[in-house]
Amino acid sequence: MEKLVDPFHRAISYLRVSVTDRCDFRCVYCMAEHMTFLPKKELLTLEELDRMCSAFVRLGVEKLRITGGEPLVRRDILTFFRAMSRHLEAGALKELTLTTNGSQLERFAGDLASAGVRRVNVSLDTLDEAKFAQVTRWGRLPKVLRGIDAAQAAGLRVKINAVALKGFNEDELFPLLDWCASRDMDLTFIEVMPMGDLGGEDRLDQYWSLKDLRARLAGRFTLTDLAERTGGPARYVRIEETGQKVGFITPLTHNFCESCNRVRLTCTGELYMCLGQEDMADLRAPLRAHPGDDAALDLAIRAAIARKPKGHDFDYSRRRVDGTVSRHMSHTGG
Repeated sequence: MEKLVDPFHRAISYLRVSVTDRCDFRCVYCMAEHMTFLPKKELLTLEELDRMCSAFVRLGVEKLRITGGEPLVRRDILTFFRAMSRHLEAGALKELTLTTNGSQLERFAGDLASAGVRRVNVSLDTLDEAKFAQVTRWGRLPKVLRGIDAAQAAGLRVKINAVALKGFNEDELFPLLDWCASRDMDLTFIEVMPMGDLGGEDRLDQYWSLKDLRARLAGRFTLTDLAERTGGPARYVRIEETGQKVGFITPLTHNFCESCNRVRLTCTGELYMCLGQEDMADLRAPLRAHPGDDAALDLAIRAAIARKPKGHDFDYSRRRVDGTVSRHMSHTGG
């Protein structure tokens, strides 16, 4: 079967799937504190998610990253992970992974490993318990740290994702780096993105350029650029003094679109061909209209990929937030 290739000759091999818009945290750069979540009937069922993801795998997707909201708060989500493991066993799917806030890992790490998950990304912006409660609003750091312990005990490779927030975690740059090194965890820094109305939070006040962050690292360590790509937008360096690998996701100071191989599916079946654009395709309609036949779904997926843009236009350089999109990150998937 012909694989998915967009108008700019990029093969689409990576699907990020949001399985819920709900979360047990309310991180200040991701959600408003008082969120209105989608009615349950609008969400794809676990069986529909299986069918949708299986269609993408059939069309050449080799990496599935499960996101949310917080994916592990979705009821019976392990059923879905176990269903996807058949594609791993068949060799069609090369990697099944997830991004999580870590709150439920203590409970689920062993079962995830049994389902074929080998890596997890844990979002963690600070090691200070009070600051963690402040930035997540509802989160508790000790629970997340126990989850990371459980993940490593289950044999999962853990990568820490930290959002760079000006005036918040700038002073934790080196402590966070040292902590990750002590636990053999890679660390990736992410620039805050202009997604959704946060109820008074100012993106410009939050924005800490990773160009500045990297310069601080280079002031203390020798950094070697790596050619490595993991299928996502991060660019990596090796810290020669420690051997550590550090990633940078910089949609604002460096546009990473030229090698984009991914699309995002929401929990309601909307396919976003670009995180930074509003254009999307409704895949839930053809999925539900033809319950016994995936031909219409396959056609809808191909038509959507044919509309994938060359890139986004996030921009903070003019001291206002250009290129913003109205939906919350929790809707599209982190």
